[in-house]
Amino acid sequence: MQHSKALMEHLYRTMIRIRYCEESLVEPILSGEIKTPAHLYSGEEAVATGICSALKEEDYIFGTHRSHGHFLAKGGSMNELMAEIYCRETGCSRGRGGSMHLIAPDKGMLGSAPIVAGTISLALGAALASFIRKDGRVAVSFFGDGATGEGVLYESLNFAALKKLPILFVCENNFYATHMPIRECRVQENIYKIAIPFRIESHDVDGNDVLAVFKAAKDAIESCRNGEGPIFLECLTYRYRGHVGPDDNIQGLHADIRPKEEIEAWLEEDPIKRFEHYLITHQYSNEQLIEQMRQEVQKEVDEALFFAKNSQAPNQGELTRYVSR
Repeated sequence: MQHSKALMEHLYRTMIRIRYCEESLVEPILSGEIKTPAHLYSGEEAVATGICSALKEEDYIFGTHRSHGHFLAKGGSMNELMAEIYCRETGCSRGRGGSMHLIAPDKGMLGSAPIVAGTISLALGAALASFIRKDGRVAVSFFGDGATGEGVLYESLNFAALKKLPILFVCENNFYATHMPIRECRVQENIYKIAIPFRIESHDVDGNDVLAVFKAAKDAIESCRNGEGPIFLECLTYRYRGHVGPDDNIQGLHADIRPKEEIEAWLEEDPIKRFEHYLITHQYSNEQLIEQMRQEVQKEVDEALFFAKNSQAPNQGELTRYVSR
């Protein structure tokens, strides 16, 4: 399939915006400058990018504890994201939420939360509202493989199928629920098959191939808009960093149980490197243009960091402001 150069540039720029933003947080987290627990998205960029690039601005997405990538891919402000991670008043949640509570209503990012599977039912509700209003909007529920152990997912699948709701269930399967490998907590590793008993169209996708994710998302979203939803996508991917923070090593204790050979094999499947190779070999871009985009994105990240570090923290006397009682 032939794609426009504008789309290809958008996909690449979105992925490196996520990667550069995430990697810029490593040193501040390790030094203690960043206090909020931060679950980094490095390695999984193709999923958020491919899905969100197939959506309209008015469509809804709901995230997880690892949602910096979803926020940026849906059009959220990098300045507001950085400021929220630094718990500043200029953050998207006014510094009250930190890394795991992100929201950009004007871009359709209706929130993320640290509770495993906690936003699946919220996405279901948004899809039901769209169905009732007949406004043509689609809701996307992002969740990890660990969420497949929560009953709310199955309740939501059943209700969505019963009402034929315009919702796309996206499981970002990085093969580990915190530190437990999927083979130790699931008899059937093919997660996409859990939706089949509900008669939901289901597919597994190479989550490190941004074009494969984009095509699967585009087809699924079109089906949802046509009243043929819901759809379930399992995107197979891998996080390069620790479950929370840059790594899982605490005070010299090596807690990351992932085999070195496994990590190295997935590094060879880096979604950004793969897409760079595709862009060059298919003459969508060249090394010079790619380097120019890298420099532009790095400048944006540097400016966002400066903005966050130089923004004011919430006033202690107003900590309950914006909080419902």
